Amino acid sequence: MELSEQNVNKQRPVNLDLSQIQFPATAIASILHRVSGVVMFGALAVLLWLLATSLQSETGFNYVTSLLSGAFFKFILWAILTAFAYHLCAGIRHLLMDLGYFEGSMESGNNSARAAFGIAALLSVIAGIWLW
Repeated sequence: MELSEQNVNKQRPVNLDLSQIQFPATAIASILHRVSGVVMFGALAVLLWLLATSLQSETGFNYVTSLLSGAFFKFILWAILTAFAYHLCAGIRHLLMDLGYFEGSMESGNNSARAAFGIAALLSVIAGIWLW
């Protein structure tokens, strides 16, 4: 298969400046859904370590309790809960889209993505209040 001269001489962007591209809410929702899944996968190691340490002995339990009372670990737990909340909201949104909702137009998809953002933000605030 030969390449025509016309295809070879096309002006293509050399460097894409991602800050100049405006992604729709649906694209951002999809990217964040994947990111939150990766964060939750990494968080699984931390949570399993905390559980195993707390179940080893009374000393281990007291150690985990003292860790969780500190601001750093509260922030880590808040980040894990925030990732879980967003992943849950985006997952429910995807399930509803599989059932045929929010697929009629780009506007309905953007609105459902914004709703997922809003509900996840509300759940994140609630998690922060609960932890502190």
